[in-house]
Amino acid sequence: MLKEACKVEHPGDEEIKILLAQEREKLAANQMKIKEANLPVMVMFEGWGASGKGSIIGKVIQNIDPRFFDVATMDAEPSEEEKRKPFLWRYFKEIPKAGKFKLMDTCWMEEVTDGILEGNLDEETYRKRINSINTAERSLTDNGYLVMKFFLHISKKEQKKRLEKLEENESTAWRVNPDDKWENKHYDKCLDVYEKYIEDTNRPSAPWYIIDAKDRKFAELSVLQLLNLGIDTALKNNSLAVPILQNSFPMRKTIKLGDISLDDKKISDEEYKVKLKVLQTRLRELHNEIYNAKIPVIIAYEGWDAAGKGGNIKRITQALDPRGYIVHPIASPEPAEKARHYLWRFWNRLPKTGHIAIFDRTWYGRVMVERLEGFCSENDWQRAYNEMNEFEKELTDWGAVVIKFWVQIDNKTQLERFTDRQNTPEKQWKITDEDWRNREKWDLYEQAINEMIAKTNTTFAPWYVLESVDKKYARIKALEIVIEELEKALKEKKSK
Repeated sequence: MLKEACKVEHPGDEEIKILLAQEREKLAANQMKIKEANLPVMVMFEGWGASGKGSIIGKVIQNIDPRFFDVATMDAEPSEEEKRKPFLWRYFKEIPKAGKFKLMDTCWMEEVTDGILEGNLDEETYRKRINSINTAERSLTDNGYLVMKFFLHISKKEQKKRLEKLEENESTAWRVNPDDKWENKHYDKCLDVYEKYIEDTNRPSAPWYIIDAKDRKFAELSVLQLLNLGIDTALKNNSLAVPILQNSFPMRKTIKLGDISLDDKKISDEEYKVKLKVLQTRLRELHNEIYNAKIPVIIAYEGWDAAGKGGNIKRITQALDPRGYIVHPIASPEPAEKARHYLWRFWNRLPKTGHIAIFDRTWYGRVMVERLEGFCSENDWQRAYNEMNEFEKELTDWGAVVIKFWVQIDNKTQLERFTDRQNTPEKQWKITDEDWRNREKWDLYEQAINEMIAKTNTTFAPWYVLESVDKKYARIKALEIVIEELEKALKEKKSK
C-alpha cells in the first residue's frame, strides 16, 4: 500500500483553507453526535519519523472539547512492568470510553515493526502478534468502536530534509533521535517492513488510510475528511448487528449439567482433613515454582448462587503466598467499566508473570446474567462466545495457565442453603432478593450455562465442573486440578 500510494492532486491553497474550515467545523459538530450516540472513537497515528504525527494530533484536538478526548503516546519499547503482561495489555487498557475520542501517537504497530527491524521478533511471533492485533481491532469494531488508522507517508528525501531542519534549531533539535536517523538511513528496509505490516493488518472493519504528509495543511485536511467520513458512517451503522463468527478453536467434549452425578461425590471428614493438608502443602511449593518460572495463572470461578465458590477459593488461597495472588470479586460493572468493551475490566485485572489472579465470577457474565437480564443484545452475547475464546487464547499464548471452574449443585441443595442463610442471622448478608429472583429462572440459567460450556470448552482453556453438594469434595477436587495444571505448565516450560 505504501509503495503504491498514489500522489493525490492537491487543491490550491485558497481551496484548502476553505475546506479545512468546513471539516474543522464538521468535526466539532460530530463530537457532540458521538457523545449523544455513545460512540467510542479510537484513532491511531503511525508514520515516518518527522512526518508530523504530533502536529496532526494537535490540529485535530483543537476542534474537540478537551473534556471528550484523551491523547496517549505509546513507547515502542514496553517497560519492565509491561513486559510482565500480555502483548495487548498496555494498549487495550487505553481504549476510550463510549462517547469519547482516544488519539494514539503510535499504537501496536511500532512495537511490532521495531521488533522486526531490530531482529527481536521471529516470524512465528510476528504472526501471533498480527493475529492478536487483527482480533483486537475486529472485536473493538464489533462491539461498537470506530477504529481509524492513519499512516503519515513522506519520501526519504523529504524526511531527511525535515530532520536536518529540526537539528539546525536548538529549540527543536531534541525532537530528532537516533532512531529517526537510522530509519532515514535504512529507509528502503523500513519501507518493506511497514508495507508488510500495513498489508497484514488492513481489514474492512479497520482499514488503513495512507496520508500524503509532504504538505502539512493537505495532510491535516485529508485526516479531517476521512475522520469525519468515518464518524458519519459509524453513526449510521451504530445500530446494525454484526456477523457471528464460526468457532475455529479445538473443543473438548462436554456433558450437560443435568447429566452430572452429584450424590456420589462425597468425602469423609477424616479423608478431607488429610487430603487438604497434603494438597495445600504441595500447592504452596508450586506457587514458589511458578513465581520463579514467571508463569502467570488465572483461575476463574463461575457457579450457582450458594454453590460454595467462596469456601473453595479460600482453601486455595490458604496455600498461597499473599504477596503473589489477588482475588477479584466481580460485581456489576462500574460506570467507567460499563462505558468500555466488556472485556476491558478483565484485561485490567490480569496478573503479572509469576502471579495468580483468581476471579470470583468472570467475563462469562456476558452470556449468563447479561443475556438473561437483557443487559446486552442477542447479537452481543452470541458474538461473545468466540470473543471469550479469543481472549483466553491470547492469555494461553502469552504463557498463562487458565483454569475455569463451574461449581455445580442441584436445585434442591440451593433451596436448602438459601433457607439456611435466610434463617441464620450471621449468614443473612449472604442472601439477597436478587438471589431469590435468579432462582426463579433456574431452568433458563441452566440452558444458558450448558450452551456456554459447550461453546467455550476449548482444549487450551477447558471447563472443570466441581460437584459441590458436598463442599469438601469440591474443594479437594479444585486443589487437585490446580496442582495438576501447574505441574503440567512447569514441565512444559522446563522442556522448552
